[in-house]
Amino acid sequence: MTDETTKTGPDATAADTSADFAQDAAETIDAAQPSQPDPVELLKAENGELRDRYLRLAAEMDNLRRRTERDVKDAKSYSVASFARDMLSVADNLRRTLDAIPAGARAGADAGLKTLIEGVEMTERSMLSALERHGVRQLEPVGQKFDPNFHQAMFEVPNPEVPNNTVVQVVQAGFVIGDRVLRPAMVGVAKGGPKIVENAEQGANSPLDEKDA
Repeated sequence: MTDETTKTGPDATAADTSADFAQDAAETIDAAQPSQPDPVELLKAENGELRDRYLRLAAEMDNLRRRTERDVKDAKSYSVASFARDMLSVADNLRRTLDAIPAGARAGADAGLKTLIEGVEMTERSMLSALERHGVRQLEPVGQKFDPNFHQAMFEVPNPEVPNNTVVQVVQAGFVIGDRVLRPAMVGVAKGGPKIVENAEQGANSPLDEKDA
């Protein structure tokens, strides 16, 4: 027989039970401990979050740039609106002065009166030209379809020869600055004529389109 002997009986059973218990306890402890996250996955998640933040910031900066450009453009285009609106009353007075002179008086006026009339007319043209250089343009609504965005109807004129709601008379000139109405034109519109049939493909031209054309 050798020095080592095989244990049998109760001692061997107890040793096996202790070993199984120790193994089960070790497995239970390992299962209870949370698994450590993968550093690579953490870096990927952080990189994705930073990328999303960058894209949102870039979009916000682009929107801010566009708003700033639009505000600057509007400021340049419409900064003279209040001043131009005040100058329109001066232009109105010049026009009223010229309209108050009878045709007969113009024809038989002496040299002094003719010079005065020509001076008033030149002043009116110069003022309108100066306003136009700053983006203020006079509307020419006669013959156009009435547009409440640009015209203010003051009265109706019975006229079966022109389409209904056509502007046939201007009481006070209207003006726009850029694409905005500075002052609507006060007009008289035709009544009693045929209805305007709009082309479905072309549509009705706006007063600004007619002016540009």
